[in-house]
Amino acid sequence: MPEHWPQDALIVLGASEEHIPLYQEARRRGIPTVAVDMRADAPALPFADTALQISTRDSDAIADALGDARPAGIVVGASDAALASWHALGLRYGTPYVYPERALAALDKAAFHEIVTSCGITGYGWAASDDPDEIAAKAARLRFPIIVKPVDGCGSKGVTRVTCLDGLPAAVAHARAHSASRTVIAEEFVEGRQLTIDLFLRNGTSILTCVKDQELVAGGFVVRRISTAQLSPPEHNHLKASAERLCRALGIVDGPANFDLVLGADGQGRFIEANPRLSGDSIPRLHTAAYGVNAVGALIALALGEPFDGYLVPTRHAHAGVELVGSPLAEDGELVAWEGVTEARNIPGITDVELYAKPGGRVRPHDQSGHKIGMLIAAGPSVADASLALNKASALLRPVIRPITEAK
Repeated sequence: MPEHWPQDALIVLGASEEHIPLYQEARRRGIPTVAVDMRADAPALPFADTALQISTRDSDAIADALGDARPAGIVVGASDAALASWHALGLRYGTPYVYPERALAALDKAAFHEIVTSCGITGYGWAASDDPDEIAAKAARLRFPIIVKPVDGCGSKGVTRVTCLDGLPAAVAHARAHSASRTVIAEEFVEGRQLTIDLFLRNGTSILTCVKDQELVAGGFVVRRISTAQLSPPEHNHLKASAERLCRALGIVDGPANFDLVLGADGQGRFIEANPRLSGDSIPRLHTAAYGVNAVGALIALALGEPFDGYLVPTRHAHAGVELVGSPLAEDGELVAWEGVTEARNIPGITDVELYAKPGGRVRPHDQSGHKIGMLIAAGPSVADASLALNKASALLRPVIRPITEAK
């Protein structure tokens, strides 16, 4: 731990692969960074100027370690775990931007459903309880299939799709094991188009809005595809207005937020979850590829109390998509090598290829978003053009993985 912290540093709460663009943008602007992450091997640490090996949830320990240092700003990327500390440390240091306390309600999925109802937005059936027998009884009265998950979970941890009553006990136990509060929520599965919507607000109005299709992919190295959605103007405006209303209810007047939702055959967007912060899964890079904007730069400017509008002015209007790469194994494995990386990068339309796992490293089954091992992004004048580039690149890029039991 250094005796003297950098002056006017940006404190970045988190050092996962999702935070790497934050450190890169700060370094490009000559802003010193202090990374906070409990993992000594967190992938973004090499990009920081210095680091604190402390949990991002422990705001008191972070402040104690900083001593008399006064940060210029505090920022969080795609991490729900650090949001409460973002608020607490912003108050403590009087930083230009203080994360809104009301937004923390969105981390409780049951509380978020109540906020959706209070905003007059169409919802669907759900039930929550910290008593396993009670939640099982309440869930049994919902319309199957249902989704059972921790009320305070993130990154798809502890989530099970249940199609009949017999599957409820195991699903509830699995969800409780991943919940800090031991509280489980059961939700009716909503039929329709799976979408996400990203916003970056200024004075309560979104100045960057991106709606995206998302698709889970089974049986290969590509585990999820996310791409800019083609919507009619009324559909886009309906979803944007609903998302802005939710942001205002959460106290998010300036800054980023994103929501998972389903667009039903009735034209109504049913909001599933809120992520009151910057999107993960390399979505800020997708925004850059599609629109030429810099949401990461805007977030840093917001944290430092600088004007951030200029970072979000579109310089192009393309379609873009991201493919997330994960291990197809059902067990832990060892990455032996990456094949076809150069060839994939050279496909016209490919804008980014990022590899998070290194040869010799352990890779885990992709049962949660934090277990992805790489990503590809493509852009083009149409959805078909971006999709074609991704298809060509993903056919060339191949991680060679062997089960860990055979690796030694």
